[in-house]
Amino acid sequence: MQRSHNAIQLTALNREELARLYAYPVGLQAPWVRANFVSSVDGAATAGELSEGLGTPADKTVFLLLRDLADVILVGAGTVRAENYGGARTDPDRRRALYASGFGGDRHGTPPRIAVVTASAQLEPESRLFTDTVVPPLIITTAGAPAERKRALADAGGEVVEAGDIAITPKALLGALTEREMLRVLCEGGPHLFGELLDADAVDELCLTTAPLLVGGSARRIALSAHEFRRPMRRAHILLADDGTVLTRWRRY
Repeated sequence: MQRSHNAIQLTALNREELARLYAYPVGLQAPWVRANFVSSVDGAATAGELSEGLGTPADKTVFLLLRDLADVILVGAGTVRAENYGGARTDPDRRRALYASGFGGDRHGTPPRIAVVTASAQLEPESRLFTDTVVPPLIITTAGAPAERKRALADAGGEVVEAGDIAITPKALLGALTEREMLRVLCEGGPHLFGELLDADAVDELCLTTAPLLVGGSARRIALSAHEFRRPMRRAHILLADDGTVLTRWRRY
């Protein structure tokens, strides 16, 4: 591997070496929460109001790998609506190979489920989340959400689970995933969900891509929360792409 100041050139890694860098810990007994975000050099989490506007080929490579490794993709309802989420499209053979290597994946090659956090159950049953997927989404909502909405989402094929009366705490959210043995968690946003998980000290690592782009404007950051906090993190690795993209992985102490 070509290294420079502890950084690795992405082109120096083969598929297995890259997967090893991002492998989940073995023998998990509780959810391991990994977040994945992209931002511009000046800290914008979106360009043109979508995170996709910041994507680069290197970011796409890691994005797909992280999905191949995960048991479940955790996302807030606002991000599902804004980004027009459908089911995860992963590589069955790679999922099986990753599982055999102990990195993550799935023994049967089944894609990870999309788990949507929505206290109000405000989702469209006709959206791609329900119509363009191999596995049914998991809808994590509340007892206080309108019953007719929950019925409609269940009728559309979603598994609807209540994880609170009027609000969903990170503890209840992760408890719902634990009950379903979904321990390799990949959180893809949005900023409010990520901020709530951070505020509860429930995030184990952050995979952050910095796109070689300045955006300006009033774009949001990757995390928003009601309280300011300090969470010390340690650098796990830095990957450099030829186009200037920087891919980092940070783990909490």
